[in-house]
Amino acid sequence: MFRIDSGSGVPIYRQLVEQVRREVMLGRLVPGDQLPTLREVVESLAINPNTVAKAYSELEHEGLVVRRQGTGTFIASAPNVDAVVAPRSVRDSLFRWVRRAREAGLSNDQIRALLSAALDGDVAGEARADGVA
Repeated sequence: MFRIDSGSGVPIYRQLVEQVRREVMLGRLVPGDQLPTLREVVESLAINPNTVAKAYSELEHEGLVVRRQGTGTFIASAPNVDAVVAPRSVRDSLFRWVRRAREAGLSNDQIRALLSAALDGDVAGEARADGVA
């Protein structure tokens, strides 16, 4: 389930936390889904158990997961996430847009820059409604 980018400069525990958040936001993890055990994550990624424990503790503190003694760590029944699960139509539209951008030859950095500009409301590059660029 988890992937680590050792060259990103982002601490590994933070990468784990962000990946769980993203999966919940995208609806790929839903309330009741079980996360991999600490041992499974340690073995698959060859990382320190304390790193996984720290990530899971942070997720629990945020109310995103619950730990059940002897059974594991599960997505909370009412996860407390800042980002609400995106509607399927919005997700599908965004994924189609990214696919078209890649087909048009844009790099991931260019796509991120466009998304960032859109999120920041920077539409300077777009033609204005009155036809003036």
